[in-house]
Amino acid sequence: MQHKLHNFTEKLFNAYDSKKPISKEDIPADIEKSTAYEIQHQITDRKVATNQDNLIGYKISLTSPETQQLFNATTPLYGALTDTSLSNGTIELDKMLSPLIEIELMFIANENLSITDDQETILQKMRIAPGLEIPDSRFTDWFPKVSLGQVIADSAVAGKIVVGESVKGITFEQLNSVNAILKLDGEEIAQGPSSEVLGNPVHAIKWLMEELAKSGRKIEKGMIISSGTFILPKVLEKGKYQVEYEGIGNVSLHVI
Repeated sequence: MQHKLHNFTEKLFNAYDSKKPISKEDIPADIEKSTAYEIQHQITDRKVATNQDNLIGYKISLTSPETQQLFNATTPLYGALTDTSLSNGTIELDKMLSPLIEIELMFIANENLSITDDQETILQKMRIAPGLEIPDSRFTDWFPKVSLGQVIADSAVAGKIVVGESVKGITFEQLNSVNAILKLDGEEIAQGPSSEVLGNPVHAIKWLMEELAKSGRKIEKGMIISSGTFILPKVLEKGKYQVEYEGIGNVSLHVI
């Protein structure tokens, strides 16, 4: 089994490193969740050791019934974000593989979080920023055709994130009903509420803390958490994207 794990890790890491996607058949669709996370963690370790591409946080996926249904899941999942995940607000489309775009709030840790932290403590320890996530996969023809295990092994199809100016003092009650509007070249293309993210994005942060603890991991000071999408993902196109979050702020992305 360890030999197979090493082989799967090599294939996915090489796809990431070379920016050349692999076939879905290269990783078994029925791979178990625990094995898929082990592959993900090994790939993250390789990024750090080989490319000095350090871990900067996590992304949370499948936080709504609609997105869970796409992958026959009953819970969210997470993936690792590294230095190269963080965009400066401009993305070259031809340097991505098959990217999508999602509306997601970013939570940034001001200090280490503890598994015992409740919702209010989480908000005291973190600040919130408007954000965009650009999922991308190391598999060809992936969305929504890969399995749950394949998604997990591929770091929850982590691509890029854009993080706007953070704000403090946002309450749990506010986060129950933040509406966000996404525009492309000034035209609205999607909107959605924060309640799509497990009812409240803070619930997603709490879920992540508990899930990370199972493998001895935690949310540490400085980490960025992309908390879950308000909408079904859309295919990324060239142009200027802007998302405005009610009561929080806005952020933009240029795709060239």
